[in-house]
Amino acid sequence: MPTKKHTLTATAFSLLSAALLSSCGNSEPQAKPDSVQNGADYVANYAGDAAVSKQTLEKALAPFFEDPALSETRAVLVMHGGRIVAERYAPGYGPDSKLISWSMAKTVTATLMGLMIADGRLALDEPAPVAEWQQTNDPRSKITIRHLLYMSSGLDHTEAVEPGNPEPIYETDTPRMLFLDGRENVARYAETRPMEAKAGEKFEYSSATSNILADIMTRSLTSSKDPAVRRDAMLEYAKGRLFDPLGMDSMTPEFDRAGTMLGGSMMHATARDWAKLGEFLRNNGSVQGAQLLPTSWTRFMRSSSPNDPAYGGHIWLNKKRPEGRNQVLFPDRASSDVFALLGHLGQNVVVSPQQKLTIVRLGKTANDKMDPVNDQIARVINLFPKG
Repeated sequence: MPTKKHTLTATAFSLLSAALLSSCGNSEPQAKPDSVQNGADYVANYAGDAAVSKQTLEKALAPFFEDPALSETRAVLVMHGGRIVAERYAPGYGPDSKLISWSMAKTVTATLMGLMIADGRLALDEPAPVAEWQQTNDPRSKITIRHLLYMSSGLDHTEAVEPGNPEPIYETDTPRMLFLDGRENVARYAETRPMEAKAGEKFEYSSATSNILADIMTRSLTSSKDPAVRRDAMLEYAKGRLFDPLGMDSMTPEFDRAGTMLGGSMMHATARDWAKLGEFLRNNGSVQGAQLLPTSWTRFMRSSSPNDPAYGGHIWLNKKRPEGRNQVLFPDRASSDVFALLGHLGQNVVVSPQQKLTIVRLGKTANDKMDPVNDQIARVINLFPKG
């Protein structure tokens, strides 16, 4: 989810992506999917509950699909108290449709990192184990996993096009890393970047950072450089420790040719499975009575980073941002404990622990046109009682 400083030209990035990809604590019962009814030209289900009626939810979800200002919405799902109370899909999509994460993948990466630290494989505040950084007098040797999760590594990075910057999109780091000269080995591209600030000194939103974390995790599982071995090791861990226990059967991460998971931007799952991850984090890392992730880790993820109160450990928080940075959520309209997985082109999993609420909105909306979508999400949140 780019900041205003690094606004991504959605149309250009989408065209570039298409062209290049063609060539290269407490636990509540987990929701059981309700039956889905066919509408005139879409799929929808409105169950409602004691808090909000079926009719109110149907009315609240309609603008996502019928108001041109909120276009293009592909899926919206609302969970309250651990069950699906409403969902609707655009024509051509449904409960089984896998939709791309873009930067929501970053929160998956952070969750997996928490599991690895809990397993004793890695440490939050020790120097990040990247061999290239451990040379004498290399300032990158000061970078910790905490710095990487807080987007404050100090590594030079441009996420996307900056307003007023004539630099073409294909010369910025994220497109280069994912689709151009870095695509064969995204970790090598990211890990060889020089420093532009001291570690911990500057907030710099960076998909490269998340790919470094994915590489670190993979190397904690295997010393092999064989891409297939690396891919299988990471996928087996992710499925065994997170995806399978949560019932996220559709979750499909992508990998580069070096076997590194694209931990910053490319995972695919159904709206229901994205909601399961939101619920897991709302329940402080607990699912069906099992504490998979330490509550201390979810507290860390949901704590403000030193250089941007609205960003935690690879997750967005409903806090006001420093002057000059765009507001990505709605701190004036919802509780400060709201947090969110956010991705390019309007991918959203918004969670309100106080209201026992998880809202998923997936689609394709230019980043600079997200305000109406955020406004409608805030309206849905405010339908539900607090506490």
